[in-house]
Parts: sequence; structure tokens; C-alpha cells
Amino acid sequence: MASQKPTPHYTVPGMSLEDGQKVATILQDRLNSLNDLALTLKHVHWNVVGPHFIAVHEMIDPQVEEVRAMVDQTAERIATLGGSPQGTPGALVASRSWEDYSLGRASAIAHLGALDEVYQGVISAHRQAAEDTEELDDVTNDMLIGHLHSLEQFHWFVRAHLENAGGDLSTEDKRTERSAANAAEKGARGEP
Repeated sequence: MASQKPTPHYTVPGMSLEDGQKVATILQDRLNSLNDLALTLKHVHWNVVGPHFIAVHEMIDPQVEEVRAMVDQTAERIATLGGSPQGTPGALVASRSWEDYSLGRASAIAHLGALDEVYQGVISAHRQAAEDTEELDDVTNDMLIGHLHSLEQFHWFVRAHLENAGGDLSTEDKRTERSAANAAEKGARGEP
């Protein structure tokens, strides 16, 4: 069981302790999400199979590296604000509001369909965090916006595999990783 987080005794100059704690709390959720994303991406890297294996396998590793850099940046910002970043697996699992990634060994297109859902969730929550910090802390807000640039580009890389020549996504309107994975596989076979 994780111990109770101590209240910070300091934060960055020009910010109240209360606001520093609010921002650190927002960032802790983002830290959990980014740690989970890095692990999920590595899981996909190891478990992708099929005709597009090498393309997806090699596309994922740079994403893992950049997300890991975001993790470090986020944790260090929490510490700078006077907080104590929680990076243990138990803390992540205990506080996350999402389910564990649902695919194991699967085709490249199935994993890409599921990752479409994963990225939608991460990006939406990151956008909300950026909005929530906009009035509280310019530095944190700027950091989150920088993360969004990369996360949205990675999402585009994933979606490019799921899009047909007419611009339709095979995963459109899917709300679970499994349903998106199934839709992606159907789309790859040319099924409606």
C-alpha cells in the first residue's frame, strides 16, 4: 500500500502552495497515463505479427523513446513543484481509471486499431490537463502542449494505417480496443 503523499512545503516562485499542489496532482495523472502508454507501446512492439510486422515494429520504438522522455519530464516537473512523483507500478495500477491494454499477440492492423483507441484516450486527457493548467502554470501548460504535438503526430502515424483512400477510418465510432481491432482487420480486408 502506498503511503500518503506529504503536502509540499514549497513550490516554484510566484505560485501558491495550493496551486502547486493542484498542478502536481494533475501531472501525477498524466505521469500514470504516459507510463502506461510507454509500457503498452512496448507490449505492442513485442507482440505484433503478420505481413506489416516490421513496419509497425520499427514505427513503435521511436514512440516509446519519446513517451519515456515525456514521463521523465513530467515527473521532474512534479518534483520541481514540490511534489513527490509516484512512478511505481502499484501506484499506477491503483490510481488509473482505464483498463489494461486488451490485446496480446495479434496482427499489426489489429494492434493499430487498438492503439487508435489508446491514443484517443491519452490525448483527450492530456488536452484536458493542458486546459486545467492554462490559468495555473504557464510552464506546465507549455510542457503539456509540447507533449500533445508529439502524441497527436504518433496518433496520425497509427491512423494512416487505418484510413482508406477516401479518408474514412476503419475504426470510426469504435469505443473499445477490441472493437477497434476487429474493425481495423475488417477494413484491411476491404469489408464494410
